Amino acid sequence: CIFYSKEGLKNKNSGKLGCFGWLLVIISFILVILMFPVTLFMCVKIVKEYERAVIFRLGRITDRKPKGPGMFFILPCTDAFVKVDLRTVSFDIPPQEILTKDSVTVCVDGVVYFRIHCPISAVANVSNAHSSTRLLAQTTLRNALGTKNLAELLSDREGISHSMQESLDEATDPWGIKVERVEIKDVKLPQQLQRAMAAEAEASREARAKIIAAEGEMKASRALKEASLVIAESPSALQLRYLQTLNTIAAEKNSTIVFPLPIDILHNFMERK
Repeated sequence: CIFYSKEGLKNKNSGKLGCFGWLLVIISFILVILMFPVTLFMCVKIVKEYERAVIFRLGRITDRKPKGPGMFFILPCTDAFVKVDLRTVSFDIPPQEILTKDSVTVCVDGVVYFRIHCPISAVANVSNAHSSTRLLAQTTLRNALGTKNLAELLSDREGISHSMQESLDEATDPWGIKVERVEIKDVKLPQQLQRAMAAEAEASREARAKIIAAEGEMKASRALKEASLVIAESPSALQLRYLQTLNTIAAEKNSTIVFPLPIDILHNFMERK
């Protein structure tokens, strides 16, 4: 836990109340004893399991360790305390318009999860720990994404979130805050850029489809060439191919069957004439 500041740790008299301060504390303690039945409800305080209490006595923090959970005792005239919630808090980063490294304007929002791990630092070192963390998260988001181009922003969200978490955690550590997680929720692109990216993706898919079709035709032509060489070596193979084709047509229950007439038969009839 971090106390006020380094100067406060070096100053040995910073935590002392002085003679007049101790006099006020003694007077307050005497009043508590004299009015015991009434002051009992004013002196005994309770904090919950997830809360801690930072006690100020005459404006000074009495102990470097916060009180709680459970009951603790304060003097009604000289003491004051501040409750600090130790549970994890989440908040949305408002959408930020960011100019990326490749000069593209995008709108990005996110979410941050953090908790207070040192109540004394959260009370003594910053006026409003939650509000300060929110504002710092917005500036950190703009600074982190300003060094990335659009492709990195869309593909490396996990890396950007991790770098933002480290930056926020380091900056908020003197405030007693631990940043547990940072997530990029949404990246909104301009409509013109979305249409341009969609057209680029469509053109790329069409180009790949044409290349695949051309490769298929090339392989098919090679297979047909090899088949024609096999059929040329054995003319009876062509007749068998005709019969296979007829069998396929007949299996589909067609009423009309086109029978291919071999040219060799016609050639024999022409020679007889």
